[in-house]
Amino acid sequence: MNIKLTFLGVTMLAITSLSAQEIKTGAFGKGIFHVTGKDSTFTMNFAVRFQLLGFASWKENQPADLSFLVRRSRLKLDGFVYSPKLKYKFEAGFSNRDMSGGSDDFTHGSPRFIMDAFVDWNFYKNLILRVGQGKLPGNRERVISSANLQLVDRSLLNGKFNIDRDIGFQLKHFFNPTGNLFIREILSVSLGEGRNVTTGNLGGLQYVGGVEILPFGNFTSHGDYKGADLKREQTPKLAIAASYEFNNDAVRTRSNQGKYMLIDNDSGLFKTDVNTIFVDGMFKYKGYSFMFEYAKRDADDVLAKNSDGTLTGDIIETGNALNLQSGYLFKSNWEVTGRYTDLNMDSITMQNSKDMYTLGISKYIVGHKLKIQSDFSYIKTYGGTNEMLARLQMDVHF
Repeated sequence: MNIKLTFLGVTMLAITSLSAQEIKTGAFGKGIFHVTGKDSTFTMNFAVRFQLLGFASWKENQPADLSFLVRRSRLKLDGFVYSPKLKYKFEAGFSNRDMSGGSDDFTHGSPRFIMDAFVDWNFYKNLILRVGQGKLPGNRERVISSANLQLVDRSLLNGKFNIDRDIGFQLKHFFNPTGNLFIREILSVSLGEGRNVTTGNLGGLQYVGGVEILPFGNFTSHGDYKGADLKREQTPKLAIAASYEFNNDAVRTRSNQGKYMLIDNDSGLFKTDVNTIFVDGMFKYKGYSFMFEYAKRDADDVLAKNSDGTLTGDIIETGNALNLQSGYLFKSNWEVTGRYTDLNMDSITMQNSKDMYTLGISKYIVGHKLKIQSDFSYIKTYGGTNEMLARLQMDVHF
C-alpha cells in the first residue's frame, strides 16, 4: 500500500509543480486534468478508474460462495510528445488482480503494476509503428478495454485463449480502397512471454498478423471496440476481423499466458511452437449490437516433457471456443444483453470444457464512464460441477 501511495503522490506532485504548463480540467469521464506544454510540444491527460464487484456463486452440493472486491483500479496517462504524430500511453494497475502473476524467476518477485507503456509513431501517411508493451491484436473482446465492456466481465473464450499484452513492436496500416470500405492491417512481433517479464527472451519470438474489414465505413467514436451501441449508429456498421498467432518455442501453457512449464527440477523450461487463430466481428445499428468470436489453439507438443522424456504434468491448453453476444440499448440507457459461450478443450483437458449462458442488465449513467452492470450465468461443466453465478458491478472512470 505504501508503494502505491508513494507512486501516486510523486506523480501528482510532479505534474502539479510544473509552473510552466497550462492545466485544464475537463468534463467527467474525460480525465481528471489535461496538461499542455506552454510551447505545445507535449500533452498529458491524467485519468483514473476503478470497478467495484460483488458476486455470489452456487455449485452443486457445495455451500454458496460470496465475495466483494475491487476488481480493477487503474491510472492512465496519455497524450503526445514533440508532435501529434508521436503519441504515447501509460497505464498501471493497482488492484490485487491487476498485479497478480509476478514470480521470483521471471519478474524479479515484483507485482506486475505496468499494463501499457508504448509509443505510437505515425511516421508516414496511414502507417503507424507502435513500440513498447501493449495489447496484441488477438480476439476483439480482449482488445476492447475493460472500461468499455458490455457485461460485467469477459467470456470463457477470452479466459482460455486471449493473448493479452506483450512487449515488442506493432506495425499498423489502414486504407480506403473505395466508397465506405475500410481495411486495416496489423503485424506484431514480441517476446512471447507476456507482460512485465524481466529476464529477457525465454523462448522464441511471438508473431501475430491480422486484417479487419469495415464494409460500411468507420464506427462512431471507435464503437467497433466498445461494448453496446451507445452512439446509436444511424446506419448499419459492421467490422469483421481475422488474425493468426505463432509463438515460436512458447514456454507457457497458454502461449504467452498461463503457467511457465518448468522442467528437470525447475532448472529449465519446456518449449514448443503454439498456433492460435482468431475470427471475430461486431455489428451495430440503432441501439442493437452483436459480437461474435471464434478461437482455436494447437501446439506441436501438447504434453510438457523433461529432458529425459518423462512428463512434467503441464499441458498446453489447446482446443477451440465460440462466443456470441447480443444486446439492445433502450432510449432510457438501460440495456439487456445475452451471451452464449461454448468452450471445447481437446480430449486431454476435456474436464475444462464448458457451456456458459449469461443474461445481463446494465444502466449507463454517463456512458461507460459511470455505469452499473449486473448479470446472471449458468455454467455447464463437462466432467465437473455445474455452477450458477450472479454478479453486480459499478464502474467509475474520471
